[in-house]
Amino acid sequence: MSMERLREEEIKVEAEAGFSFYIAATGPEYRLRRTLKHGETFLVIDAHGDIGATAGTSDGLFHRDTRFLSRLELRVNGLQPLLLGSNMREDNAIFSADLTNPDMFSRERVVVLEKDTLHINRSVFVWRDTLFQRLSLRNHGAKRVELLISIAFSADFADVFEVRGARRARRGTFSIRLNGPHEALLSYLGLDDFVRVTSVHFDPVPTLLSEREARYRVTLTSHETMSFCIAVRCNPTAPQPAPFVRSLLYAHRELRQAAQGAAVVQTSNPLFDNILRRSMADLAMLKTETPQGPYPYAGTPWYSTTFGRDGLITAMQMLWVDPRLARGVLFRLAALRATTTDSSSDAEPGKILHEVRFGEMAALGEVPFGLYYGSVDSTPLFVLLAGLYFERTGDVKALTELWPAIEAALAWIDGAADRDGDGFIEYAGSERGLVNQGWKDSADAVFHADGRLATGPIALAEVQAYVFAAKRLIARCARRLGYTERANVLEEEARRLAERFEAAFWRDDLQMYALALDGAKEPCCVRTSNAGQVLFTGIARPDHAATVASTLLAPDLFSGWGIRTVSRREVRYNPMSYHNGSVWPHDNALVAAGLAQIGAKSAVNRIFKGLFDAATYMDLLRLPELFCGFQRARNRGPTRYPVACAPQAWASAAPFCLLQAALGLEIDPTAEQLRLRNPQLPKFLDEVTLRNLQVGDSKVDIAIKRDGESVSVSVLRAIGAIEVSVLAS
Repeated sequence: MSMERLREEEIKVEAEAGFSFYIAATGPEYRLRRTLKHGETFLVIDAHGDIGATAGTSDGLFHRDTRFLSRLELRVNGLQPLLLGSNMREDNAIFSADLTNPDMFSRERVVVLEKDTLHINRSVFVWRDTLFQRLSLRNHGAKRVELLISIAFSADFADVFEVRGARRARRGTFSIRLNGPHEALLSYLGLDDFVRVTSVHFDPVPTLLSEREARYRVTLTSHETMSFCIAVRCNPTAPQPAPFVRSLLYAHRELRQAAQGAAVVQTSNPLFDNILRRSMADLAMLKTETPQGPYPYAGTPWYSTTFGRDGLITAMQMLWVDPRLARGVLFRLAALRATTTDSSSDAEPGKILHEVRFGEMAALGEVPFGLYYGSVDSTPLFVLLAGLYFERTGDVKALTELWPAIEAALAWIDGAADRDGDGFIEYAGSERGLVNQGWKDSADAVFHADGRLATGPIALAEVQAYVFAAKRLIARCARRLGYTERANVLEEEARRLAERFEAAFWRDDLQMYALALDGAKEPCCVRTSNAGQVLFTGIARPDHAATVASTLLAPDLFSGWGIRTVSRREVRYNPMSYHNGSVWPHDNALVAAGLAQIGAKSAVNRIFKGLFDAATYMDLLRLPELFCGFQRARNRGPTRYPVACAPQAWASAAPFCLLQAALGLEIDPTAEQLRLRNPQLPKFLDEVTLRNLQVGDSKVDIAIKRDGESVSVSVLRAIGAIEVSVLAS
């Protein structure tokens, strides 16, 4: 099939699938972006600290899927300040930008203020639904200066899907009023009859406040300093915002308290330590307290909400570091599981959530994502995480409370999910939601070797593997609760599934498992990373697992930075695509976890090294959601994907998952045993120290040192009767 024909088919499918969920890349963003988040509120600003200085960007203050502030722009005597530099604190607590004035001229073209005379520091943070900003001005000149400082502001109250590119025929009603000389109130009555309000509060009182701008006429003597504070609140409930300094102290204290209790990793490589600290800080920022416990929101700017699959995989990767995250994820998703059938949201009893949205478009049904269940893998991943959480913690009480949701999920897997009765779970796509419902959910992500898009019901390879692992693990949990017969049934179902899987999915011509089976049971015979995710579940036959490992590390799949989603040999390969040739850190981490389980530690370390090297080229040493799949070249870094979320929770968790895979960490809370199975360290790490690692009721600090291809393990501190062992298998 020609590429022109493929693209015509692709466009047709996208149109039929409601491809408005696609995230458009409309043009370059000339200023670097920074993100801050707390709770349900996040901020995207540029390197100057401005919002909306470049038209058509994702800048703004967002709260519960609505942009409450679309412009906050600083001018000095009508001119944009020059950027000296800006940075984000390592813990993401605060953003700072240092600015100065350009040369300023009179009407006669005489310089009235030389450049670099005025220093402006902008300090910005987000806490409790509020953007706090402090502007500090200092005159470094020898003469007095007179300045007009203006701050332009506006709010479009755009739904996050509008910011992503969706077009709406109608919108609600806007209004602006001044609440005294210090505050502007911007309001929007949505078509959902919900009033959204933005308060823009200035301290001290501006010289002039209008509906779109605050102006300060300022006189600064030589070396004099003065400050202004701006507080932008989303749906304010108090008459006045909290003071800047006090709120910053509270925010810092909250961050410190949230970090307590998790394991700490230190290594011999300062650069890798910085990557880990960035990852942990990003996860802390994305973590949101919900009524059921902490939940890692998927990513900013597009996915700052509860996503089932993302939260489950993030919690799985971080389970050895901090199992409290998994507990919060499990209880939230159990509370939000579907209890009725609703085709408009792809809901069926027992099914686990794909995503939840709170914006106007979701409330009106303009997008189907209010409570949306269009993922085929969230439900088996929920059962799998429940089993892994119990194995990590031995938390019988939590397991007992979660059991009804687990059984409901298993009932969906064995019932409605098997749409054609062949023993595999499938999805048929949705009229209004997502066409593809695995983790590669682009409309063109599941296809045949000749490029034809697969039609449903579609059974994805890795999803069958998730079911296998989930049933095996939850069977052990059932035995612990005394449900012996149920455990026997689950184990037998897993065994039979493994047999069916091998017969239906293994392809000698690919040297790996097929991507999927389509509705006609025709395998999608393309080489993809999906087969790599099969490995960590244990479903693969040992000889086939070894073959898959070799195939994944061949040059057509391994880019040098990581494993591509799709091989270069496939018709639809495109290194710049979202799912058909790009590199996803979380995908690589799960593949590495599978390679570790089959003893392919050299392959683990190749992936680990590739992603470490990629992270060193990334802004803030932050692994993004994905990057392009171009082949690694000497003296060149990886190519970024223009609209990738950064931070993204499961990408932030990937380094921790990779480290666990390399070390072969296994934790048995009941026996209070910490095991390292076939531990190895990549060559960029000579030593790793793990501190405050919780094992049952005990805690331990250990050091792992590399000596060539082997390692030594030392216990530095132990609290409780803990046993640490190194296993070779």
